[in-house]
Amino acid sequence: MMNYGRLTPKSQAEPEPELSEAANKPSAKAKSKLKLLLIIAFILIVASAVSVALAIALRPKSGGGSDSMIRPKPTKAISRVCSRTLYQNLCVQSFLDFPGSLSASDEDLVHISVNMSLRHVGHALYTSTDINNLEMSSRVRSAYNDCLELLQESVDQLQQSLDVATSSSSSSKERVEDVMTWLSASLTNQDTCTDGLSDAEEGEVKKLMQEKLKDLAELVSNSLAIYTSAKDESDGDPIIQNKRRLMGNQFPEWMSKNERRLMEMPAAAIQADIVVSKDGNATFNTIKEAIKKAPQKSGRRFIIYVKAGRYEESDLKVGRKKTNLMFIGDGKGKTVITGGISVADHVTTFHTASFAATGAGFMARDITFENYAGPEKHQAVALRIGADHSVIYRCSIIGYQDSLYVHSQRQFYRECDIYGTVDFIFGNAAVVLQNCNIYARKPMDRQKITITAQNRKDPNQNTGISIHSCKLLAQPDLVASNGSFQTFLGRPWKKYSRTVYLLSYMGDHIDPMGWLEWDGSFALDTLYYGEYMNYGPGAAVGRRVKWPGYRVITSAIEASRFTVAKFIYGSTWLPATGVAFLAGLQG
Repeated sequence: MMNYGRLTPKSQAEPEPELSEAANKPSAKAKSKLKLLLIIAFILIVASAVSVALAIALRPKSGGGSDSMIRPKPTKAISRVCSRTLYQNLCVQSFLDFPGSLSASDEDLVHISVNMSLRHVGHALYTSTDINNLEMSSRVRSAYNDCLELLQESVDQLQQSLDVATSSSSSSKERVEDVMTWLSASLTNQDTCTDGLSDAEEGEVKKLMQEKLKDLAELVSNSLAIYTSAKDESDGDPIIQNKRRLMGNQFPEWMSKNERRLMEMPAAAIQADIVVSKDGNATFNTIKEAIKKAPQKSGRRFIIYVKAGRYEESDLKVGRKKTNLMFIGDGKGKTVITGGISVADHVTTFHTASFAATGAGFMARDITFENYAGPEKHQAVALRIGADHSVIYRCSIIGYQDSLYVHSQRQFYRECDIYGTVDFIFGNAAVVLQNCNIYARKPMDRQKITITAQNRKDPNQNTGISIHSCKLLAQPDLVASNGSFQTFLGRPWKKYSRTVYLLSYMGDHIDPMGWLEWDGSFALDTLYYGEYMNYGPGAAVGRRVKWPGYRVITSAIEASRFTVAKFIYGSTWLPATGVAFLAGLQG
C-alpha cells in the first residue's frame, strides 16, 4: 500500500538540525523547580500506594501468605482476577510483588491493580526528569516533552480512579463511567507517548525512555480489564447500560443552567472574565496571556471572549490545571486561531496543534481553529482536545491531514464544520459529533481521503467516534477533480478501532466500499465499524467491505449504544434549557 498515511516518509524529510546547547538544555532554575514538584508528587503517590497496601496487609490472614523465601504461588483470587486480563503473566507477577496481595479479595485486587499502575507511572515520570539535561534533536525533544506531559496527565487520571474506586460511591453508574474514562485515557496517553518515541531517531534518550516506559501500558490495560470485569459482574455493562428513557434536547449535567444559556447568548451580551483583542482595546492582546491569567482548578465557569481577528501564537494550550474554561468568539471565520506547524518541522503530531486543551470542562463556541501547513506537510493538527467533559459548539476546524485530534476522554461537538484530507478526525476519545458538516478536501496526487482514523488499542476502552446526524460533503476543489480521488469513511489506526455513522447524509464522493484497510488484514476482524440508517448517494451499503468487524446496524438498540446519552455520558443528563441536541437517536 502506498505510503500516504500517518508518517512522513523519512526520505522526504530534510536533514534534522541540531539545537544549540541553550535550546537543548533548560535553565537550572526551571530544572530545579520541575524536580522539586515531581519529588513531591512522587512522595504523595508512594504514600497513597503504601496506605492501600497496609490496609490490606493488616487484615486477618486467610492463609494465602508465605513466610518462606520461596516465591509464593498466586492465590485463587489473583488467578481468577488475572484470567480476565490481556497480559496475564505480568498481572500475576505484579500482584505477587505488591504487599498485601496474597491476603486480598477480588475487590481488593481491583484497588491494588490501579494502585500499582499509579505507582509505576509516577516512578516513570519522576525518573524521566533525569534525562532532561541530555542533548536531543528537535524531534526527540518533542517526543520526550510529550511523554512528560502525558505521564503527568496519567498520574492525575490514575489518582482520580483510585480515589473513586476506593470510595463508598464507587458503585454508582456515574462513578463507574468516570473511572473507565480515566483508565482508558491513561492507556491512550501511554500509547501516544510510545508512538512519538517510535517515530524519533535512535539514540540514548529514546532507549532510556523506552526502558522507563516498559510494561506501563500493559499494567494500565490490566487495571482497566480488572475494573471492567468487576463492574460487569455487579452492575452490568457500565458503558451502554442506561434504563432511564432520555428523549429530546438535553445538556450534560456538569453544565449549570446559566452555562447552558451561555452557549446561546450573543457574545456582546456575555460578561466575560477576560477579553482578548488584537486592537489593544481589551484585557489582553494575546490568547496566551489570557490562558496564563485564568485561575487553576476553577470551581466556576471562567469565560474568555476572543474578539474577531486572526490569532497565530505558538504553543497555545489550556493545560490540565486550567479547568472549566470557556472560549467564546465572534463566529466562524471571524475569530480565527491559526498556525502552520507540522511534522515537517521535526516535531510529533501531538505537538503540531494550533490549539490544544486538556483541562476538564473545556468549552469553545463560535471560533475557527486552523492549521494552514497544507497537504504536502502531512500531519498538521488544527485542534487537539484531551479534556474530559468538553463541548465544542459552532466552530470550524480546518486543516488537511489530521485536522481534528480527539485525543482522549469524553467530548461532544455540535454544529461544527470540519475540513480535511487524510485521517482528519482521529484519536481515541469517547466522542460524538452531532449536526456537523464534514468536508473532504482535495488531497495530494495519488492520495486517498480518509475521514476517520480511530485508535482504540484495547477492547476494554470505552472509546470510539460516533458521527450522528451529520453531513458528509465534498469541497468544490474535490468536486472539480471529477472522481480522481477516493473518499472513505475511515481506516483502523489501532487493533480495536471503533467508528459508527448514524442517520447521516453521505454525498456521492464516498467510495462504494465505504472503508479502507490500514495495512493488509490488520484489525479487520477486531475493529467495530458500523452504519445505521444513513442516506444520500454515498450511503448505499450493497458494495461495502466484507470485513468481520464491519456491520450494517439494523437494530435501534445496538445503534443507541453510540448516542450522547449512552456512549459518552450515560445517565448524567438533565432536561435542557439551552442549545438543542439529541440525547437519543432521534427527538
